[in-house]
Amino acid sequence: MKKSIQYILLLFVVVSLTTISCKTTKETAVESVEQNSYKPLTNSLLWKIEGNGLTAPSYLYGTIHLIDSDDYYLPAGTLAAMDNTKKMVFEIDMKEMGDMGAMMGLMNKAFMNDNKTLKDLISDEDYKLVDAHFKKMGLPLAMLERMKPMFLTVFASGDMDPAGLQNGSMKSYEMEFMEIAKNSNKPTGGLETIEFQLSVFDSIPYTAQAEMLVETIKDEDKDKSQFDDMVQMYKDQLINDMIAMIGDEAEQLSEYEDILLNKRNEAWISGMKTMMNEMPTFFAVGAGHLAGERGVVHLLRKEGFTLTPLSQTKS
Repeated sequence: MKKSIQYILLLFVVVSLTTISCKTTKETAVESVEQNSYKPLTNSLLWKIEGNGLTAPSYLYGTIHLIDSDDYYLPAGTLAAMDNTKKMVFEIDMKEMGDMGAMMGLMNKAFMNDNKTLKDLISDEDYKLVDAHFKKMGLPLAMLERMKPMFLTVFASGDMDPAGLQNGSMKSYEMEFMEIAKNSNKPTGGLETIEFQLSVFDSIPYTAQAEMLVETIKDEDKDKSQFDDMVQMYKDQLINDMIAMIGDEAEQLSEYEDILLNKRNEAWISGMKTMMNEMPTFFAVGAGHLAGERGVVHLLRKEGFTLTPLSQTKS
């Protein structure tokens, strides 16, 4: 059965030992040395970055952008890693999210160009299906139908309703980490801008986005347990499986894997190198960016850094 497209989007786009130590197993030693040959990674959300001239380690952590509060957890060592760094960097600088003037200026980018609406993209039958689904959620589609369909796809599941951030039923790792950075007076940064992330959706045709929305709603009606299964995958730190689901399960998104994932990973590396050389940095990016031959872990290894997976034990 196909995995939920909303979950995959939440892994990729926004809108971890009590003391830090390296593993000493043979598996870890091999991973640290073989920089250019890719092998499936140890399943870990937290990675220590060393070598290549760094005077102090930096860290890489895989997030999920929205999760049920009851499922939120930090692998042991995550808070210690934050304490050992001087800056926290996200996919986008979370300070931008608090700039209401800038956010209002970007709101138009959430809408389709040329006054297109969802009705222009799907059949009457499918439109009725989507309309009924959002009405059930208390969201009249008439207010939303000019939004880019991939935004609607993220909102289509009540299990992942961003309104849960307001009532406390959902948590965002980025927001939680931002609060930690704020409380410890750490500067923050971003690997890309909000404007760029919004532009990613423009690279995927509206018709393809609309098809994903319709299929997501149809699949959810068949099996609402999929989301819970995928959250468990995250909690179990199965970062290789998160990549595998793109090619094996979500055929609609696999065509756009380069846009959503690979090209962004590659663009981040230069900035990460600069930031790590300036000061020890804690990077928090979607967990779907970690594994794979074109994932951030392997790309950093190819640049000469040693990346070590840290404990999978929950704190």
